[in-house]
Amino acid sequence: MILSEIIRELESLAPPALQEGYDNSGLIVGNRSMEVSGVLICLDSIEATIDEAIHKNCNLVVAHHPIVFSGLKSLTGKTYIERTVLKAIKNDISIYAIHTNLDNVKTGVNAKIGQLLGINSPKILAPKTNILQKLVTYCPQKNSDEVRNALFEAEAGSIGNYAECSFNSNGTGTFKANEAASQHIGNTNERHLEAETKIEVVFEAYKKNNLLATLNHTHPYEEVAYEIYDTLNSHQYIGAGMYGDLESEMEVPEFFDGLKSRFNLKVIRHTKILKNKITRIAWSGGSGSFLLRNAQAVRADVFITGDFKYHEFFDHEEKLVIADIGHYESEQFTIELIGDFLKEKFPKFAVHLTEVNTNPVNYY
Repeated sequence: MILSEIIRELESLAPPALQEGYDNSGLIVGNRSMEVSGVLICLDSIEATIDEAIHKNCNLVVAHHPIVFSGLKSLTGKTYIERTVLKAIKNDISIYAIHTNLDNVKTGVNAKIGQLLGINSPKILAPKTNILQKLVTYCPQKNSDEVRNALFEAEAGSIGNYAECSFNSNGTGTFKANEAASQHIGNTNERHLEAETKIEVVFEAYKKNNLLATLNHTHPYEEVAYEIYDTLNSHQYIGAGMYGDLESEMEVPEFFDGLKSRFNLKVIRHTKILKNKITRIAWSGGSGSFLLRNAQAVRADVFITGDFKYHEFFDHEEKLVIADIGHYESEQFTIELIGDFLKEKFPKFAVHLTEVNTNPVNYY
């Protein structure tokens, strides 16, 4: 198995373009053309997991958290980050991180948490904006089906659970070709009128280059007329956190007991209980305090995440219960998520889930 093949599948699950600006998801150590003998999945690619990869004959480590967030100015082994990178390089082990881009897709980290919470059909808590664009193009009516279908094949025209969405209107286009043109139709230096179809489709902005390449390849005209617009619409399937309703309301102690059991928790740090029963839950893997206002806006009874600071607990404003279960604890099942995905894509390939607990936080 070549590393680039594995990366292609991982990036189909969570496109790198969807990571946050501060993040460093992607290939951190390694060569895309290397042959992979086995892959180890973990949350944190630290020295212990590199040692585990060596022991298990895995020369690829796929981690949720990037070991390198900002540029390294030296590699002397003075920090755990430098020691990890050095050990990986010395042992020809590649490191790939799939972090906030996996947080931001509907089938990612938060979907896995939703499964564990028993919530069906969860929704994105904070849908992203500046993701969607609209393409408008014009082509001869007789070529409209071919052009439209090509755009659909390039993944344009998807809106939620619906594919092949477009708006089409017919009209008349005009042009005059000069002597240097290799026009598809019409005569040189004569105005030509053509019955054309205007095709409009939405698409994710990070797919623009592929979409335009497809349009130019399929369109019959030498010079393709098109327009691209930014939209203000939020993307309901891409964004941070999720929320949803339990199948039936639960008493808080029963819900917390189930939460501790499913996530192997020793403790839940929470604000005061506001009512006896709960129905709507909001959650975010990792550090999700920035989503508190969103959880309040959807009228969640409980907001589950990690890494709340002391003063941030006061921000609940008695509108919901904040339940801090810990960063590692909230994301631990991401290992299974990535592992199951790769096993499905490469059923005959050696995929190992780490046996090392990388949680730096301990409880006495």
